[in-house]
Amino acid sequence: MRISLILAHPTPGSFNHAIAQTAREVLQREGHEVRYHDLYAEQFDPLMQTPELDRAATLPPQIAQHAAEVGEADALIFVHPNWWSRAPAMLCGWTDRVLRAGSAYQFVPDGQGGAKAMGLLKARLGLVFNTANTPQDKEVQLFGDPLERLWRDVVFGLCGVPTVYRRCFAPIITSTREQRQAWLAEVRAAVVRHVK
Repeated sequence: MRISLILAHPTPGSFNHAIAQTAREVLQREGHEVRYHDLYAEQFDPLMQTPELDRAATLPPQIAQHAAEVGEADALIFVHPNWWSRAPAMLCGWTDRVLRAGSAYQFVPDGQGGAKAMGLLKARLGLVFNTANTPQDKEVQLFGDPLERLWRDVVFGLCGVPTVYRRCFAPIITSTREQRQAWLAEVRAAVVRHVK
């Protein structure tokens, strides 16, 4: 399988980096083709410019490359921290610029005078591994888990990716080395279980 693996964390050596590296190693060991991007290390520009809004726009090379890779992917994996109950602005900008209307999704008539989204991505699987300082039960209780809604219903739902698995590792700020090792074992198991 072709896998697009996207990491969005600014600090080299972070636990998010460890998650991404673990997933990458498992995928490669299992014989998958991995297209890996550390958005901060690559200095990805998250700011969309007006000319890019046109579906027929000539895209900057980096955006065209990412969009092509995502379009060819059988599965998409995202690794990021939870900041303000959302992904970092870097990843939000990547989503804006790369998951483009006309290539990742399009709107079609809904038969009621409006429009509905139709996903265009080839990927059948989306995995999200994120970290947070708020315990997951509190995130759900206080905020309704906005990241789950964003990834499952908005991003993957809009783009036509039917199978979604998300795992939040929290609270990261008080986690021990042993806890983090156990979490990385969960990442390995989840990648093997879901990416076939």
